Formats: sequence, structure tokens, C-alpha cells
Amino acid sequence: MARAGTAIVARATEPGLNGVADTGQAVFSLARARCDGTGGRTAGREEAIVVTRTHARLAGPIAAALVVGLAGLSACGDDSSGEDAARTDTGADGSTTAVVDPGDGGDYDPAVDPADFGGPVDNPYLPFLPGARWVYEGTSDGERERIEVVVTGETREVMGIDAVVVRDTVSVEGEVIEDTYDWFAQDAEGNVWYLGEDSKEYEGGEVTGTAGSWEAGVDGALPGIVMPAEPAVGQAYRQEYDPGEAEDLAEVLSVDGSDILAGEPYDGLLVTEEWNPLEPDVVEEKSYARDIGLVLEVTTIGGEGRVELVEFTPGA
Repeated sequence: MARAGTAIVARATEPGLNGVADTGQAVFSLARARCDGTGGRTAGREEAIVVTRTHARLAGPIAAALVVGLAGLSACGDDSSGEDAARTDTGADGSTTAVVDPGDGGDYDPAVDPADFGGPVDNPYLPFLPGARWVYEGTSDGERERIEVVVTGETREVMGIDAVVVRDTVSVEGEVIEDTYDWFAQDAEGNVWYLGEDSKEYEGGEVTGTAGSWEAGVDGALPGIVMPAEPAVGQAYRQEYDPGEAEDLAEVLSVDGSDILAGEPYDGLLVTEEWNPLEPDVVEEKSYARDIGLVLEVTTIGGEGRVELVEFTPGA
């Protein structure tokens, strides 16, 4: 079910087409529409935005991040099948058009040198300093959800890198359903890398599964960047890479977003879109505030959910 609001569609135009000079730019046509609350969609406006391809230096020789193309238009109302089909644009051969494309053609092999790591994780958009704590509350598919994230102060060695351990606990209707220990590290450039996680799913207080668990350097799994040093609109990047298990992708949509969360106004928000080809019909948007971190997470397609920051304790 689509959340009432503005739907954004991007149709990539390759350089040199439709009158665009072949100068490393891409044109994105954004069709904006608003759900009318009755399952219909009111007419909106369409505009073209030219985005210069950004060769973001994520870490040493890693390939540039580029938004290659988004397709489809989210529908209103209860017809989730139509919504998802439009968004992901499944072809006759069963293939799915990527909502977020990192531009590596599937050839992902980041050069990671442990010597480039060792300092604190103090990226302003993701400050994982010891003792920091975030509490989020909201709803997910009609149920009350609470998420608590704590930087434990512990470290774990992954691929020869001392990673910061962050605990992420999700509760629905007061019952813990997932408890995860994530591992992060920051390189000399300021990029925050995601090195894996130990995740457990719960039901009735009992562990029912460990789906999503992975560790960089084990069984072909590779680390990804969860937060670039200098986010810029148009960057797209892999946050993790364990084929068939962990394949989250993200794209920077804005660096000057604004919102009111828990009664507090926020400006200058970094807004990203996240998508996982393992769950192609689900798209999320996340907003980050400088010196705080994640403040808002919204499921925009493939479900209905919104959780926002209600409590923050900075680390030291």
C-alpha cells in the first residue's frame, strides 16, 4: 500500500540523447503526483533536472558512484501489485530494472587496506562514538515499532580492521523481533564502511533465525560504504555485498532536506533512497542530520512504515 504523499519518478536519459551534450551529464525527469487520500492520484507537475556524474572517491581506487536510472511511478490506494510492477519495471524475461544502480555493472571488488582505518567513526552524518544512543518510534505495516541503537564501545576485528560494534534492537508491539550487532569502521577519507552483522530474529523470546548475518572477507562477502565522506546528490553506492544474503544499495537524493520530527524542526538533512534487489518491491528513504545521524526512516514503496528519532544521547 502506498503512503499518501508525493511520488517521484526518475527516467534517466543517456548523455548525447534528447539534445543533451555528451558531457558526462544525465537528465532526470521528475513526475510529481500526490495521493488524494481515496486511492486516486491527482495531477502533478513534471520537471527536468540535470545531474552531473560525480566520480566520488569513496576509498582509494573504488569505482565512481552514479545514479544510472530509476523507473516507474508509485501508485496510490491498495493495488500494491500495480505499484510494485510500475516501480521495478519487470521485463518480459523476468529481469528487474534497478531502483538504485551503483554503476559497477555487477563487478564489485573494493580495494580495502586495513592501514587506511583505525580512527573513530565520527562522520557528521553517522557519528558512531562510544556510548551514543538513538531511540526511534513509529509504525510498520500498522504495528507499533521501536528501535534502539547503541554504540557498545566494543570492537571486532574484520578483515584486519578494528570495527566499532553497534547494537540495533527492533521491537514490535513491545516484543523484541530482531537483535543485531553491526560492525562499522571509518577510513582516512571519512567514509564509513559496513563490515557485517550478527543478526538474530526472535519470536516469543526464542531465536528463530539468523537471516541477514554476514561478515566481510568470509565466503566471498565484501564490505560496502554506508555513509560517504562527502555525500553529493547523484551518488549511488553499495552498502554491503554478500550475494543472495546482503545487497543493500543507496543513492543520495538531497543534502538540504527539512522536516519536523517529534516536534523538532530539522534543516540541512541528507536524504537517501535505499533498495535491495533481494526485495525488489520495497523502497525506503532515510534522513540524516549532521552531528546526530539517522533521524527518519520511511517506507515509500512496498509497505507502509515510518519511524522517527525520539531520543538521542551523543557519544564521546
